[in-house]
Amino acid sequence: MPETEIIRIGHSPDSDDAFMFYALAKDIINTEPYEIVHVIEDIETLNKRALAAELEVTAISVHAYAYVANDYVLMPCGASIGDNYGPLMVSKSPIEDLTGKKIAVPGEMTTAYLTMKLYQPNVETGTYRFDKIIDAVQDGKVDAGLIIHEGQLTYAREGLHKIVDLGEWWYEETGLPLPLGANVIRRNLGSEKIRTITSLLKQSIQYSLDHRELGLEYAMTYARDMETDLADKFVGMYVNDYTLDYGENGRKAVQELLNRGHDAGVIAHKVDADFVTL
Repeated sequence: MPETEIIRIGHSPDSDDAFMFYALAKDIINTEPYEIVHVIEDIETLNKRALAAELEVTAISVHAYAYVANDYVLMPCGASIGDNYGPLMVSKSPIEDLTGKKIAVPGEMTTAYLTMKLYQPNVETGTYRFDKIIDAVQDGKVDAGLIIHEGQLTYAREGLHKIVDLGEWWYEETGLPLPLGANVIRRNLGSEKIRTITSLLKQSIQYSLDHRELGLEYAMTYARDMETDLADKFVGMYVNDYTLDYGENGRKAVQELLNRGHDAGVIAHKVDADFVTL
């Protein structure tokens, strides 16, 4: 019998990631000779760990890929892509002009941060854990907040105003969806392992799409104060056709985002999006 090899997969503690990884987390898929170990961290922590190439497979922000492309290759599945929607900028009272305003952001390597800088480069930012941003806005510590994950659906009931949906803005600018999160796999595993492990992830996503109620029930354990209907809506926003495969449009969107980030001076170097071929 071949020896078991541990493959650590990093993902964030939110319902769409949990939905994708359900079949792997519950050992529904045979992963031999690999033992999958789940490492759950917020996305900016995973981005930082990816800089050190710590985990074999990890979710990262598409923006962060610019800084880890030498060590990791993009998996063609597992992406979180907003199709004419995405991270929101919100405030306590309506704001017309963000110039010079202080914005709470979930991390400087997040795609939300990159997209915000493309939308409005002249802001001051402070980094907060993603689930503390709404509090920071309500407490008046910042003028506005850049919210990701389920805050995109719950901000209104917290009494906050939407300034802009950056996914809508990006779509108006480019006609493309906004690729927010990606899964990457370490290049040094070699092409055979890379393809096998990528295939396992794709099977896991397909299983949850085929058994939506079971996948959603598991995802609810990560839904942070969301009732089932809201969690279902959130999962539906970010686990869609693009999640099984980016397709031509999704791949084009990743390259466009990296190019614009470079042109705007947010990303210092040119980056080519490199995908695993299954």
